[in-house]
Amino acid sequence: MFSGFQFRDWLLANDPALSRLRMASRVTLTIVLSFLILLAIKALILPLPTAAFGLGIVLSIEGGIAVRDKGNARQLVTRLFGCAVSLAVVGIAAGLEDRRFLSDLVFLVVIALASAGRVFGPRGFAIGMFAFTSYFMGAYFRPSLVDLPDVAIGPVVAVLLGHLVRAVLLPDDWRRDLLRALESVRGRINQILFKLAALAGSAEIGEADRQELRQLEDRLKEVVLMAETFIPRPPAGVFDGAADPAAELAIRLFDAHLAAESAIVLSFQSPPPFALVHAVIEADKSELVRFEGMAETIRDQPQGETVRALLWLGEARQQLTQAIDEGQANGFSGIYTVSDTAQSQPIDFSFANPLLRLALQITVASAIAMSFGLLLSRERWFWAVLASFLVFTNTNSRGDTAMRALSRSLGTVFGIAIGLVLATLLSGEPDIAIPVAVVCIFLAFYFLQVSYATMTFFISIVLCLVYGMTGVLTLDLLKLRIGETMIGAAAGTAVAFLIFPTRTRGALDAALARWFQALRELLGAIGEGKSGFELIALSQKIDACYRDVTVTARPLGSSWSVVTRPGQIRQTLAIFLSCTYWARILAKSYDRPAADETLKTLIAAELAMIDTAARRGSSCFLIERKTSRTTGRHLPLSREGARLGLEMIGSALERLYPQADVLPFAAGKAIARSKQG
Repeated sequence: MFSGFQFRDWLLANDPALSRLRMASRVTLTIVLSFLILLAIKALILPLPTAAFGLGIVLSIEGGIAVRDKGNARQLVTRLFGCAVSLAVVGIAAGLEDRRFLSDLVFLVVIALASAGRVFGPRGFAIGMFAFTSYFMGAYFRPSLVDLPDVAIGPVVAVLLGHLVRAVLLPDDWRRDLLRALESVRGRINQILFKLAALAGSAEIGEADRQELRQLEDRLKEVVLMAETFIPRPPAGVFDGAADPAAELAIRLFDAHLAAESAIVLSFQSPPPFALVHAVIEADKSELVRFEGMAETIRDQPQGETVRALLWLGEARQQLTQAIDEGQANGFSGIYTVSDTAQSQPIDFSFANPLLRLALQITVASAIAMSFGLLLSRERWFWAVLASFLVFTNTNSRGDTAMRALSRSLGTVFGIAIGLVLATLLSGEPDIAIPVAVVCIFLAFYFLQVSYATMTFFISIVLCLVYGMTGVLTLDLLKLRIGETMIGAAAGTAVAFLIFPTRTRGALDAALARWFQALRELLGAIGEGKSGFELIALSQKIDACYRDVTVTARPLGSSWSVVTRPGQIRQTLAIFLSCTYWARILAKSYDRPAADETLKTLIAAELAMIDTAARRGSSCFLIERKTSRTTGRHLPLSREGARLGLEMIGSALERLYPQADVLPFAAGKAIARSKQG
């Protein structure tokens, strides 16, 4: 049986800061309240057309997921603009109802403008989504011009309720979110400790367990990056000194992350004693003191380094727990919100801007989907356009688009299969069907950020239940929806591959270029004698770039790739992960006023290697490597950390191209050792 605290820990471990739970709750609550108020208006004041309900529901959804401005005032302005645009495009759709061909062409213009609006940032994206979905619903329900005043009630109610839910009932609160994110960090550190406890005392950690620990490490990195975004930072992004409470919290978070990574890396070399892991989990001070003495006696042995890393993790975990306790007690009252002073960037209206290229892709895909969708059905072709429009959302390459199209198709097929069964079983039972539909809506948006297929699956179930309650559910209708969805998905995929195609490797080259540049900046800063928070901030930038690399590389390891490919992708990502980890060690360890000649020689050699590797880009993901363990270590972690970090970064870079370009660093390392002499 789960206790309340265990359930909360589980929820935080799977949903850091409860952001998915809050978004799903906002969307569901807004839909339910909008529907109930519109129903009350229809029953007590005036009969509302179906289009008012349809617009109220879809704009409740868009208001919950598309409005991403910072601050309640900005969000309200965006919602009001979106509402005005919604009413305008519905009026256009109603006015062109008798001229269907012209209406279809205008729909494409709306799609083009809505897509191009993304160049204006979050507000442009949200207003564009309001415009697209509103024209979609207007053309689908075909309200008459006489009905427009009544239809307008739907969008107005949805927008006002959406803001009420977002600003009052379920508001944003960075202090609360920061606390939950820190609790999630601690929860994921605990998962790592529990896994190490299960492996403690083993002679060696097997490859399957290594892979599981790497996955736990990736999950920890994910939530640490989230927690870092909640800590208010100065406009320059670098704290002035450790006296700042926000800086102190950032350091505690950084240490906890780095200590957990070190415990994993060194456990691969020598698994830890079970008693030590248990003492860290239980915060047993007397036992931890005993192991501190043991660490000194076996200082230069692999086991000693593992013990030292676990002791560091125990201390960092206690510091993190103390920060969480302080946050629970005073809500981080010593940390103040930093006003947003970001300067607006000039807007590029040329096709060099990927957002405008994307707008053209979406428009062409929608036109193709519309043409083939009309051949299949004059009344339901909108589904094809909807699918072709949405498969481009949150994608950065043609591989991403293909994966999203496949996810939408599979989610629709399986959702309709289950939805048909549920709608049949619940036929004539609206008291049961409505709550089931509400639960499915919640689950759809809870899983939106995790699995697009899962979201589509639950939405398809909801549609089947709605069709069943309105008496229009037929097998032919469901077959038509599947067919139109597949047409839209196929159109989107084809356009992604043929018009302004962004190859997965091209997107990966760009992500790698940013990662290499971040590493250059860190090494350059050390060469200039910088230290402290500036180096930590640069190492965090490398961390964020590594996350982008993993996301961009995902299509290369997808199920339709060559069967040996996923293994190569994982091996290469492991090298980048190793290099990112040692960059963090380097940032923490370096505290000299200026780099000595030994470090400068190593830095110069590594910069030369970075330049060579960066030019070759993503080709490192295509190299077949022998299965290897985590990069070996040349020096104990507790000694000469800065030089160790540099050497380990160089060793990781050497592994990107095992048969070439290793001489610069090997020569630099030899020179550095001779200077150290």
